[in-house]
Amino acid sequence: MPNWWTEVRTFLQQYRSNFKHTGAVLPSGGSLGRALTRFVRRRDGDAHSAAGNSPRPASSEGLRILEVGPGTGAVTKHIAAALRPGDQFDMTELNEAFCAHLRRRFESESPFYQVASQARVMHCPIEQLSIDAPYDLIISGLPLNNFNVDEVEHILGIFERLLKPGGTLSFFEYIGIRKVRALVSDSQGRQRLRGIEAAMNGILRRGEIHRDHVWPNVPPAYVHHVRFERSAV
Repeated sequence: MPNWWTEVRTFLQQYRSNFKHTGAVLPSGGSLGRALTRFVRRRDGDAHSAAGNSPRPASSEGLRILEVGPGTGAVTKHIAAALRPGDQFDMTELNEAFCAHLRRRFESESPFYQVASQARVMHCPIEQLSIDAPYDLIISGLPLNNFNVDEVEHILGIFERLLKPGGTLSFFEYIGIRKVRALVSDSQGRQRLRGIEAAMNGILRRGEIHRDHVWPNVPPAYVHHVRFERSAV
């Protein structure tokens, strides 16, 4: 319980100072974390993997996983718990306080410290991430509905370039959030929200393979899983 309160306190402090990049009022709940990590837990050859709903890396090589915007680690915890030998887990986080909080968790907290040798916490925006190989899975916690349209389009393009061909992107958005915001926005704000919706719908129509409806989360959320068949670094 103390770890949970520390996580919430850190999250609220950063929410007050930078709403645009933090987005949520509280860390992601357990149901949302499990939905976002669906494809970390489900592997080719696993008896419980649904046909068409598993990533397709070479099974002997392990997965290369990137989490973008891990925050205080609410979803990171689920990824860490599902890692297997041979997996490589990278995190890129813009907020320095969140990076420090995550590094402390990997030093002393379960299930983080058990996989610390397989994990890297990088303090940089996704645009500055330098890699030597593409990823099998990207899990994003970025609050895309807070950004400008060109930023959303740019970030989605980066995700596609960072993934292996056939790699899977998992990201979430709160159900009905754009409709609610449109009600209290001016015409410029509504135009921005329509542009974000168009950008997201473009990739969802092209490659969404599964959608989770996470009703127990506060607020309820969709988790989109998208496979980019032609992506390459």
